[in-house]
Amino acid sequence: MTWQAPGARERLQILQQAKNVAIVGASDNPARASYFVGTYLLASSDFTVYFVNPMADTVLGHKAYASLADLPESPDIVDVFRKPSDLPEVLQEASAAHAKTLWLQLGIEDEAIAEQATAAGMSVVMNRCIKIEHARFHGGLHLAGFNTGVISSRRDLS
Repeated sequence: MTWQAPGARERLQILQQAKNVAIVGASDNPARASYFVGTYLLASSDFTVYFVNPMADTVLGHKAYASLADLPESPDIVDVFRKPSDLPEVLQEASAAHAKTLWLQLGIEDEAIAEQATAAGMSVVMNRCIKIEHARFHGGLHLAGFNTGVISSRRDLS
């Protein structure tokens, strides 16, 4: 079995069908990507956002959970901000929590984990930022300076 990355249409479907997102490896440090993503999802989406970090009591003013098993409901999307060597444990927790999608953030790819998650009935997105994908489909890329409003492949020669 070879894992196939979901196309744009499938990623949009995943985001449209999800009601909640659990950010595993969430940080209350503004310099961390998980902080920026959490801030964006709280402000710009309808998702219920759960922060998972066993070392924190709160993240962005919200309760932090020690594990996915501690969440009050099954996560639709488990957004992972952990090092690749932690992925087997995260996959095991996500599967036990009946997660629908395992979403590995930018820079995180593991085809074996993707195949195991797919075999467990989960959708898998790898090496993509959920904030960027959500913004792409909901017109919010300008919030991070990605959309300049200029569509051109030509340089200004003046």
